[in-house]
Amino acid sequence: MRIRLAAQEDIDQLIRMRWDFTYEHAPDIVASYGDFHNECREFLEAVIDGGKWFIWVAEKEARIVSHIYVELIDKVPRPGRNTHPFAYMTNVYTVPEYRSRGIGSQLLREIKQWGEERQLEFIIVWPSDEAVPFYARNGYKHCTEPMELSLE
Repeated sequence: MRIRLAAQEDIDQLIRMRWDFTYEHAPDIVASYGDFHNECREFLEAVIDGGKWFIWVAEKEARIVSHIYVELIDKVPRPGRNTHPFAYMTNVYTVPEYRSRGIGSQLLREIKQWGEERQLEFIIVWPSDEAVPFYARNGYKHCTEPMELSLE
């Protein structure tokens, strides 16, 4: 298993995985794959080399079997302390036939090390209820819930 950052040549696999991930959890969504493909491609082309998003992948024999998306969020500088960004982690997915093999945990360890090297302040994730034990096994803890203003 090879763990690495995604590159432009991974885009088609990442698009398909995002589609599959969505339909695995919400099979009743009605959408056009072509429209989604175009929108997702535009997003991925911009972010893969953009310096704010980092897409970690686990690859086996040229096939991406798991991925985690991480966005760096800059904090406003504050007097009296060094200001470091934090990371927002999302779109954590492993294809079904590769689950329960420790691949997701390997990715999380790699991201933790990367975050420490970059001196990130913390990494946040909003897990589904079913994913909470996975994150807990990997050192994540519940924190005070943020407040939210829904604009939809």
